[in-house]
Amino acid sequence: MTAQLFVVATPIGHLDDISIRAINVLKSVSLIAAEDTRQSASLLKHYQINTPLTACHDHNEEHKVKSIIEKLQQGNDVALISDAGTPLISDPGFRLVRAAQEANIRVTPVPGACAAIAALSSVGLASDRFMFLGFLATKSSQRQQQLQGLQQQTATMIFYEAPHRIVDCLSDICEIFGAQRKIGFAREITKTFETIVQKPVGELLEWVKNDHNQQKGEIVLVVEGATVDENQLQQQQVDDLLLKLLKELSVKSTAEIAADITGIKKKQLYQRALELQQLQAQ
Repeated sequence: MTAQLFVVATPIGHLDDISIRAINVLKSVSLIAAEDTRQSASLLKHYQINTPLTACHDHNEEHKVKSIIEKLQQGNDVALISDAGTPLISDPGFRLVRAAQEANIRVTPVPGACAAIAALSSVGLASDRFMFLGFLATKSSQRQQQLQGLQQQTATMIFYEAPHRIVDCLSDICEIFGAQRKIGFAREITKTFETIVQKPVGELLEWVKNDHNQQKGEIVLVVEGATVDENQLQQQQVDDLLLKLLKELSVKSTAEIAADITGIKKKQLYQRALELQQLQAQ
C-alpha cells in the first residue's frame, strides 16, 4: 500500500473536540507537518502522541513541500495539521496538498472542528447557501470595495476577522450593507469566554465598541445575505446612476465612472448601460 497524506482537523479551542480517528492517525504516521510546532506540541502532549513534528507554514511551505513529498514517496505516511481546526481553511497547506495530488499520492481527509462551520451552525442565520470568504482586506478602502462587490450576494457570508480590526470591519459592513443587516458574531468558539450572538449590524457595532472584551480573541462574522427586495432596490439605484451619466457621456465613459462610484465591474456596467441605451431608443 502506498503512503498517504492525512489532512487532520484538530480542536479550535476545547481539547476534547478531536476525533478518535484523528488521534490514531497522528500516532501512526511517520511525521506530522504542523503550522506551528510549539502550538501543536501541547495538543500532542495532552494525547501522548510522540510522532516527530516539522514546521510547515506560510513562510516555508514552498521550501518544505519537496522534502515532505520525498518522505511520502519513500512510503512514509504524513499528517498535516494547522494551529487549530481544519487545515487549509485560511491556513497554510494548499501547496503541499496540491503537490501530493500531482505526485499521485493519496490525500485523505480526517474531518473535525472548523470555526466557520461551528459559527454558521450556531448564530441562527440561513445555512442552506453560504460562502466562506476568509479575512477581508486590512485597509478600509480595500475592505469597502470588497464589501461593495458583495452587496447583492444573497447567500450567507462567513468572514474571519482579527480582534484589533473588528470595530473598523463592523463599521464598514454597517456603511455598505446598512445598519439593519443581520449579522452573527461568534468569538472564542469552544473556549472559556465563548460569545455567540446575532444582532442587526448597527446594534452589534455599538455593543462591540462599548465592551472591550468583545474586541479580543478569535472572531467569526456570519453576515445575512441580501434579500430579493434589496437586490431590486440596488439594481434600480445603479440603473438611475447609469441613465443620468448617459445623458452627458458615452457608454464607455459612463461605465468607467459608475464602476469607480459603485465598485461594480466595469464590463458588467458597460453591458447594462448598452441595454438601457437601447431601451431608451425604442
